[in-house]
Amino acid sequence: MTYWVYIVTNGRYGVLYVGVTNSLERRIAQHKAREIPGFTKTHGLDRLVFYRGYGDVHDAIHFEKQLKRWRREWKVRLIEKDNPHWGDLYRQMMASSPLHPALGAPGLSLRENRGDTKD
Repeated sequence: MTYWVYIVTNGRYGVLYVGVTNSLERRIAQHKAREIPGFTKTHGLDRLVFYRGYGDVHDAIHFEKQLKRWRREWKVRLIEKDNPHWGDLYRQMMASSPLHPALGAPGLSLRENRGDTKD
């Protein structure tokens, strides 16, 4: 099973929320439908701007906790490394085939797993 650490926002340079889930498609759909009460619903956070898959739940939770402690500017840099325009990655994710467990190699983002990173 793949566990996903993700960041959602309400717009470019908007409010950020870091979460973890074992079903990224379902969780982001819930955020978009405003089904999850609390911080994300209150602030309208439904744009997926970053995600990374892990094969072990402990690794995912560890990274989520680290990310929550990061300074905002570090999170912005992380987002903009692979998503410079803060596009909604949910649309891209749903347009392609469902996320495959092989894409969730420990500590790698979808882009890194596809091998299309630029150095």
